[in-house]
Amino acid sequence: MELPTDTMEIPLLNSSSRTTSTFQALANIIVSVVGTGVLGLPFAFRIAGYAAGSFGVLLVALATYYCMLLLVKCREKLTLQGRSNESKTYGDLGYICMGNKGRYLTEFLIFFAQCGGSVAYLVFIGQNLSSVFQGHGIPLSSYIFLIAAVEVVLSWIGSLAALAPFSIFADICNAIAMGIVVKEDIQKAIAGGISFNERTAITSNLRGLPFAGGMAVFCFEGFGMTLALQSSMKDKAAFPKVLGQALVGITIVYILFGFSGYMAYGDDTRDIITLNLPNTWSTKAVQVGLCVGLIFTFPIMLHPINEIVEGKLAQSNWFEKIEDNDVIFLGKRAQAATYMSRAVIVLVLAILASFVPGFGVFASLVGSTICALISFVLPAIFHLMLMGSSLCLSQKVLDSSILICGLIFAVYGTYNSLFGI
Repeated sequence: MELPTDTMEIPLLNSSSRTTSTFQALANIIVSVVGTGVLGLPFAFRIAGYAAGSFGVLLVALATYYCMLLLVKCREKLTLQGRSNESKTYGDLGYICMGNKGRYLTEFLIFFAQCGGSVAYLVFIGQNLSSVFQGHGIPLSSYIFLIAAVEVVLSWIGSLAALAPFSIFADICNAIAMGIVVKEDIQKAIAGGISFNERTAITSNLRGLPFAGGMAVFCFEGFGMTLALQSSMKDKAAFPKVLGQALVGITIVYILFGFSGYMAYGDDTRDIITLNLPNTWSTKAVQVGLCVGLIFTFPIMLHPINEIVEGKLAQSNWFEKIEDNDVIFLGKRAQAATYMSRAVIVLVLAILASFVPGFGVFASLVGSTICALISFVLPAIFHLMLMGSSLCLSQKVLDSSILICGLIFAVYGTYNSLFGI
């Protein structure tokens, strides 16, 4: 899951200037939103049905677009009040609206969203490697801990920019895997092997709908980057249009891909569609390439987690005592503590990943809980608190509806996903 916080620069498509063109902004939005979750969409369509799945993706896309614009409107009002420097990040908005509690709540949710996305990454890579090397009798947890050992070393790299090419490489492998799935669907359709009568339009199992909804929310990542993306644009007034264009394109691709994957494999659709690909050298190469790309982009997922943890360490009494008594030794000991904290974080995430039963159920859990709160509940709260007095009745009703529905979805989605696990 690529959901960096708004304090982190996008390592892709950076321009040499401080602002980006419309095209660069469009590309940055796509890179920030699209992640590994898309490869779980066909499974969500299998659980909910192709009609319900398509509607769910469309509904989540509309809600995401609306709530992203709510954050932008909040900052625009603060800018008019001369407080633009106070509202650079999502956490800043939380502080302005709710004080320190708001900042802590926002950063807490983003922290655990990153942890959830990181665990999903490890499970995703582990399941794909297990599929590629199946028959060797190696358990999934072994692959996860093997990956974790590599990630500990990679987490010590100082510059994220050095990993940017691997992120692009992972996106390319993602696109190739999607292309292979669509090709399989077309081939089966030509051969007459697909019948709508054999596929479910809307599931009769009500638990399947929130499950698919959680997966859809998980797929629309990068919400924490909204303010950073808008700030990076040279023509900031064009952001709503550019965001709309990006989300329209992404939504169409998501629906077509989820539909194609489910149509191609039916009830045999796995929680990661690459596990359904034919056992050929070309598909194995795509899977390995995808895993390699994700292994090297995993530190990007860890970056916000490390920032928060290391920021707390720097404020601890232990560091303060060292600074008072042994200034010369501070650098070495602080660096050692940093390396140790990063290693511990990776190992803890790996242990959690080893207990996850599958990518699909875990992605739905993260999407239903933390991502739903970050994407829908908090923006509605901030907008109502900052602009409530100037909003018309219909706007207040819409914001309140999103807030209430987001909370209900988070509560029921959490229960449903945990029940599934």
